[in-house]
Amino acid sequence: MIAADDKEFETLLEYLRDTRGFDFTGYKRNSLARRVSRRSGELGLENFTSYLDYLQVHPEEFGILFDKILINVTDFFRDRPAWDYVAANVVPKLLAGKGDIRIWSTGTASGEEAYSAAILLCQALGPESFLRRVKIYATDIDEAALNKARAGYSAKELKSLDDETRARYFEPQGGRFAFRAALRRAVIFGKHDLMQDAPISRLDLLICRNTLMYFTAEAQGRILARFHYALNDEGYLFLGRAEMLLTHTSVFVPVDVKQRIFHKVPRPPIRERRLLLNQSGKKEAAAPVAREARLDDMAAELAPYAQIVVDSAGRLVLANQQARRALGIDAKAVGRLLKDLEMSYKPVDLRSPLDKVYRDRSTVTLQGVPHQAEDESVQYLDVAFVPLLDADGVVAGVGVSFVDVTQVMQLRTELDRSRQELDTAYEELQSSNEELETTNEELQSTVEELETTNEELQSSNEELETMNEELESTNVELQSINLDLQQRTDEVDRLNTFLLAITGNMPLGAVVLDPELNVRVWNEKAADLWGLRSDEVVGRSFLDLGIGLPAKEVGGMIRGVLLAKQGQDESVVEAVTRRGTPIRCRVAAYAISDGSGPGGVVLVMEELAAEPESATTS
Repeated sequence: MIAADDKEFETLLEYLRDTRGFDFTGYKRNSLARRVSRRSGELGLENFTSYLDYLQVHPEEFGILFDKILINVTDFFRDRPAWDYVAANVVPKLLAGKGDIRIWSTGTASGEEAYSAAILLCQALGPESFLRRVKIYATDIDEAALNKARAGYSAKELKSLDDETRARYFEPQGGRFAFRAALRRAVIFGKHDLMQDAPISRLDLLICRNTLMYFTAEAQGRILARFHYALNDEGYLFLGRAEMLLTHTSVFVPVDVKQRIFHKVPRPPIRERRLLLNQSGKKEAAAPVAREARLDDMAAELAPYAQIVVDSAGRLVLANQQARRALGIDAKAVGRLLKDLEMSYKPVDLRSPLDKVYRDRSTVTLQGVPHQAEDESVQYLDVAFVPLLDADGVVAGVGVSFVDVTQVMQLRTELDRSRQELDTAYEELQSSNEELETTNEELQSTVEELETTNEELQSSNEELETMNEELESTNVELQSINLDLQQRTDEVDRLNTFLLAITGNMPLGAVVLDPELNVRVWNEKAADLWGLRSDEVVGRSFLDLGIGLPAKEVGGMIRGVLLAKQGQDESVVEAVTRRGTPIRCRVAAYAISDGSGPGGVVLVMEELAAEPESATTS
């Protein structure tokens, strides 16, 4: 046979998953391929593709194949992690109740799983409470397997149990080991056909591991419907490792997918309830649900406004009479994806609001959406998107209502216009009255103003003449002040030129700082020492330049000179030039004053020759 990772083998596994709902991807590939190969070899088939064709023609082969795949796996606490999860998470919830605990192990075969459940409950409750509260029903269609469960097991068949558990719960009986008689009364074995016999009801835990795979998809649906009926609202379903319930997520929700523990949905959607009751074969129970469904459909169909329903897969599942007529929906559109229909974007884009409803789980409303009616007139619609929630709070779909608010909008527009006109008329009338009252007052005051205006004009003329004389004298004073400022400016320019000439020709680095320690003059030697041009540093704080001088030491010396603690100061410091060369540098600071206080600091920097090595060594 071909390798286990071949595409043909993957196709075969996908077919088993899609047709029977069982996923074998968790099984070891080599072991799985070897067992399938052995069976196909027995049939004389050469590859997995041929065996897939054989399965499609012979449905009875599924049972034989599953027996081959699951051979030698029936055991106590089979798939131990799953049973550990049941013990840690499910059993405590079963014990929390006050009443009896009812468990059904269906397809129990030789009883190992039923006894495993009994051991778990007995360990949790103790023998007395176990016998008083627990009933375990273990059923199978194979009477011979049930007889083996009643008769007991060989020592080899109990090897998966530790010595303590085996001694506590099993006792020797005729060369075999049977479940202890004192506890055996809580476990009831009986023959049962899942397809024909009525299910055991009022269950807290239903164990059906690796049994459903032997049935067709239709038969699985009928069996799961009976399981749903049999479980209490808080009941648990415990399946085998390969079983997934891919098509029944609305009636059983996973508690832990990895361990295949599922929880019953107490009240599934109406359509699912109708399907479940039909599959379970209980016609008397289905009648009220069918009647309720018909009433729901009639109410939606005869609603006075257009309404559609979109399911969680994005399909249009309902469009009432008003919606079909107003939005042009034909019968073929129902069941199709909404995104493929013209109505998904006419009269408004429905997809974005639908996504928001699923994301936020809240109603979304679009108001005043324009829509062209059949007579080419413009209608205005309020479009409401309402989430339709299942009993467990999951958004199963969205109801979209299109309410015609054209007349309401017209009335609102006319009302707003009338209100505006009334407000305007009232304001105009009020202002007219105020204007009439003020006009009389203005006329009376106008005469008085005209009388005083003449007097004011006469006095203004006199004031203007006086102001003219004052302006002439002020102009003379400003001209003399301007001459003085011009002379001082020329003097400052000469001094600056002189200072730049001095500092520019000095062989030492010279820097002039203002009282705030901002650079005002920076000569060429300073630029050569520290690698910064004058236009890069003028106006910046000397201590923030980051040159090679020790800022803390030099800064302290500058501040001491500036605060007039001493008129000048000098120090030799270790520095680094712009080329990264360590040097010894003499720094001298001289305070300058403008007569009223410190006017700044002149900083002179000189690179000193290195000390002789002999002196350093000594």
